[in-house]
Amino acid sequence: MDRIDLFRVFARVVECSSFTRAAATLGMPRSSVSAAVIELEDRVGVRLLHRTTRHVSPTQDGAAFYDRCLRLVADVEEMETLFRQAGSAPSGRLKVDVPSRIGRLIIAPALPGFLEKYPKIDVDLGATDRAVNLIEDSVDCVLRVGPLADSGLIARSIGQLPLINVASPAYLERHGTPAVPDDLKDHLAVNYASPSSGRIDDWEWLENGILRSLPMRGRVTANSAEACIACCLAGLGLIQIPAYDVRSHLEAGELVEVLPGFRAEPMAMTILYPTRQHLSRRLHIFADWLEGLLRDAVR
Repeated sequence: MDRIDLFRVFARVVECSSFTRAAATLGMPRSSVSAAVIELEDRVGVRLLHRTTRHVSPTQDGAAFYDRCLRLVADVEEMETLFRQAGSAPSGRLKVDVPSRIGRLIIAPALPGFLEKYPKIDVDLGATDRAVNLIEDSVDCVLRVGPLADSGLIARSIGQLPLINVASPAYLERHGTPAVPDDLKDHLAVNYASPSSGRIDDWEWLENGILRSLPMRGRVTANSAEACIACCLAGLGLIQIPAYDVRSHLEAGELVEVLPGFRAEPMAMTILYPTRQHLSRRLHIFADWLEGLLRDAVR
């Protein structure tokens, strides 16, 4: 195994914190991964990893060496593709993960146009609401909506996702239409609970540039946008939802926007890449396409 391959293997072990998981993502036997790290430690003359039965972590020297490895591998990959890219069409397979409803309602219908324009790029589209691990799941990029945890990943902001307040005509007929936020105390919401933490979101709105919030009464709590919309259509309460999510229901008169002057703060949309990965030309192209698609679709 040449030195660059040793660097790649070592970097993956650091990112996965495990020889076994690193081997799985690299498609190599665990013994080969372990042997590669031992060979690299022999070459550089220092111990690069702390090893326990359950966890692998870089030593102080290993952490510094890992940062240098990332830069070196990226430089080598860029040099290898420098001349090939100029006259060739982008090619290869991309593995991406996006929120389920954005994937179903926006990205999947638009993919034929992307694949027709770039016939040598194939896409593995994951549409899920769980936070996938880019390294362990070998994902090239993910789309995240909302605040980000400090993950150490490369983040690319691609715009804002507007939120609106809606209710069904049947609900409004029974309970009246709120005109100002003070009216919310007399209304019910279909509350949304985070599927990961179970935390129930407060009702939020911007008023004179200040973000305000209120815990809402509700007889139903759901942990997915799909369920919240279905309950709202059934007349069970008000919801706050991305505008694109209910556009067809608004156009059909099945839902009505309420409190249009008191919307919640838009949510950030971000594409995340693994720090280990030198961004390929196909990934740049897909990210640019996705940014343009979403900015047009979620307005």
